Amino acid sequence: MKLRSFLMICSFFSVSLFAAEQGGQTVRGVVVDAFTGSPVVGATVVVNETDPLIGSVSNEKGEFVIPGIEPGRWSFSASSLGYNAQSFNQVMVISGKETSLTFKLEEKVTELRDVVVKTSVSKEKSLNEMALVSSRSFSVEETERFAGSLGDPARMVSAFAGVVVGNDSRNDIIIRGNSPMGLLWRIDGVDVPNPNHFGAQGSTGGPVSMLNNNLLTNSDFMTGAFPAEYGNALSGVFDLNVRSGNREKYEFTGQIGFNGFEAAVEGPLRFSKKAPKGSFLVDYRYSTLQLVSKMGLDLDMGTGAAIPEYNDLTMIVDLPTHKLGRFRFFGLYGNSFICLNRSFDVSESSAHSQMGYATDFGASLNVSILSHTLMLSERTKLKSTLSWQLSGSTILNDTIDYVNKNYITDYTGDMGERMGVASTSLRHKFNASDFLTAGISVKQLSTSFKDSARIRGSEQYLLLTKTENEPSLYMQSHVGWLHKFSDQLSVNAGLHHIFYNLNNESSLEPRTALQWQIDKHHALSLGYGLHSQMQPRSVYFYKEYDEATDNYAEKNRDLRFSKSQQLVLGYNWFSGKDFRIKSELYYQHLYKVPVSTSAGEFSMLNAGSGYYIERYNGLVNEGKGRNYGAELTVEKFLSKGYYMMLTLSLYDSKYQGHDRVWRNTAFNSNFATNLLAGYEWKIGKNNYLTFDVRTVWSGGMRYIPIDLDASIAAGEQVFDYSKAYVNKYKDYFRADLRIGYKQNRGKFSQEWGLDLQNVTNHQNLYAEQYNPTLKETGIIYQQGFAPMMLYRINF
Repeated sequence: MKLRSFLMICSFFSVSLFAAEQGGQTVRGVVVDAFTGSPVVGATVVVNETDPLIGSVSNEKGEFVIPGIEPGRWSFSASSLGYNAQSFNQVMVISGKETSLTFKLEEKVTELRDVVVKTSVSKEKSLNEMALVSSRSFSVEETERFAGSLGDPARMVSAFAGVVVGNDSRNDIIIRGNSPMGLLWRIDGVDVPNPNHFGAQGSTGGPVSMLNNNLLTNSDFMTGAFPAEYGNALSGVFDLNVRSGNREKYEFTGQIGFNGFEAAVEGPLRFSKKAPKGSFLVDYRYSTLQLVSKMGLDLDMGTGAAIPEYNDLTMIVDLPTHKLGRFRFFGLYGNSFICLNRSFDVSESSAHSQMGYATDFGASLNVSILSHTLMLSERTKLKSTLSWQLSGSTILNDTIDYVNKNYITDYTGDMGERMGVASTSLRHKFNASDFLTAGISVKQLSTSFKDSARIRGSEQYLLLTKTENEPSLYMQSHVGWLHKFSDQLSVNAGLHHIFYNLNNESSLEPRTALQWQIDKHHALSLGYGLHSQMQPRSVYFYKEYDEATDNYAEKNRDLRFSKSQQLVLGYNWFSGKDFRIKSELYYQHLYKVPVSTSAGEFSMLNAGSGYYIERYNGLVNEGKGRNYGAELTVEKFLSKGYYMMLTLSLYDSKYQGHDRVWRNTAFNSNFATNLLAGYEWKIGKNNYLTFDVRTVWSGGMRYIPIDLDASIAAGEQVFDYSKAYVNKYKDYFRADLRIGYKQNRGKFSQEWGLDLQNVTNHQNLYAEQYNPTLKETGIIYQQGFAPMMLYRINF
């Protein structure tokens, strides 16, 4: 009955839609220089599978239009004299929405000796020309095609080599044994806070992404030794690009699925007849479970009786001008809240949440970005940005008194931060061989934290932190140089500088990388970088009560940056246009990591995978860490109706606390392997049936065991820190299956998807928990078998 009710809701959106006369779709886009973004005039864009060739030529703005393309899979190529050609292979053209392509052509270093243009496939290359190692681009379609991704780019990249899944219920990205807190999120060139619903202050993941894949375009993901323009990160970079709306016609999207009920509209925007055509795009999502619950239906998607409440709004406005450049506004606004385990039923409490404990958690994020891009010349681009960002979270942790049916508050926290950002960056191409990037960013922060905790064994509460509108400022600047000795050999070098005025610390960080295309089948890459990251502001402002002085001591304010030196060696072997094998070896040395003088096993390298960050006072920058490993990717890109990817990661991750003992980090699962495959059948003229599968097998996460006797004596959970991270949970295994059907009908298109999460219902351990009522420990398991459904319509 639950499934039938949900399907009735989905069918409401498509019941009255019938096909009009079948017609072709328009494919439009732009051809630009890969480095500066300046238009490439007169470029030829063709549809590869047509005979005779169908195509178009880019105009003075680099724009092209190819009308009358039948819905289906097509490959497109763009070429221009003096540039290396670029292809987009197996692009899905649908009837309900125009297809938009952006070709970024690299200027050739050597002179063209003949008129024959050989098309290059750049699927594996990063969009950022400065990123030569440990980086790759990904498409929006991959965020849905990969089984288990659920339209979330963070869940999608968990299939890449070097990335490990830590928790089914969250999309935290664990890269090469590093904490998820080491990740940098960037949207349209601006660093942003955690863009996930239910994201704690200072963390980088959450259960549901606010980043709607319907609004993204091709983006980059980096796992180490990233270029000089990225800073304040130790593990990796998510450099996301959002698309603009359609400038020629209005288009609409409706969607129901795991990520919510969604409605989007886009179209042309023009303030005067003489002004160039601009566009707008607005998208709103609302929690599926929340809406279904309000309708009186009971639909369990792995959260038990808890109803995740969330909604988000995304706005994009793109306004070009004749002479003043291009203005662009991006806005992302989201709120979330959930009550976990609010029940006095002991059996119910152990099914989905922490046994004997209840939690209320809320989070919010508001990001506004106004950017201005101006081409100073054909070879020079200046981009300036203003951004206003608000983020916050609240948490309430209670112990459940099952006997008296009462909640005993253990901890409350209210954390918020406002940030204003002003930045400018310059990209200049001297010639086909030499390129310069430079930029500066100033961030003004205002931080407010207030939390308190119950004193163990009493009913008294201790104020931990009370910081109201604490101002601080940090600045980042960078300069980078890319030199191409030839079309086969490239070297870049750069410097990144960061300054934080809270403790007047600065860091100058060199970065360099080399890429050598030995021949058409073999390539080598080598990269080195010094990287640093400031601590979460909640750590800087943490206070500890001193009974002797009856005062609060703030001893973390002078903490320095955590630092990391990274070295990466890579090898690529290409066979044909749709198959490659990639391997990388890496070593990472971490130092100046905050550790506790009172808890020898504590290190900030283990923080960041939960809903809050464990804090200590009196931290010192004396900790160390090391990560090293080998990665392998065997990948067959989508062609002839199928794709395949196998990834293998072998690694070791260790840290040293204040007691100078080397231990495993919390994220040292030692190995991870992924196998993905998919096949696509064409049914009839323009419809497609898809099957995708993904299996994950990795080592279990490390943990700190519970001291049962001490917990019983204390009446609450007590850990045995002498055995911190010695052992790990059983190996993690999960298999996901996705079945999809795409239908093109005249002026609209529909898509149905069924994601069968953990199809074998394998019980993966999440944590061990002490129940103070039953005076025993129990196991909390991760998500079992869960079907997730999707319906989308474009018109």
